[in-house]
Amino acid sequence: MEFVLDPPHGIGPLRLGMTAEEARAALETLGPLTPTAFGELAQHLPSGLGFSVGFGVGPARDRVNAIEVWRPHERDVVRFRDVDVFGLPALEVVERLRCHVDLAPNEDDDGFTARDLYLALWRPFAADDDPDEEQGHFFQSVLLARPGYDDTPAEAAARLAAGGESGY
Repeated sequence: MEFVLDPPHGIGPLRLGMTAEEARAALETLGPLTPTAFGELAQHLPSGLGFSVGFGVGPARDRVNAIEVWRPHERDVVRFRDVDVFGLPALEVVERLRCHVDLAPNEDDDGFTARDLYLALWRPFAADDDPDEEQGHFFQSVLLARPGYDDTPAEAAARLAAGGESGY
């Protein structure tokens, strides 16, 4: 199966801004939901591809504000701008995506984030010279969120004052 990242809208059947009930129904189109330890809304496909959704705070606490997708072991493909974000080495993904978006390295881990779109690519460590070290050579997850998802209170106030939306 192939899934296309579509920031700031969603991925596959999941859309940012959905209610919890809508997100549950969307995940169920991919297969039966598996209960999680903490009751999160998540789905794991037989290929290893996983999805989880996060919800906002305050008045938007019942709306999806983030969708995370984990790297599959086989078959399923996740693309952004026609780049296979899990199938290519991390640095090649970064190089190809930088032709389309402003992608910056994260300060606190070996991931990269396009803050304007809120598209974050993550891996636990860098192993760019060793393709056998899959967890560090390839991205392991991608997070798609509403613009403003990780704004500080001052950034959120400035975004609202400028007529933008705050992250759900």
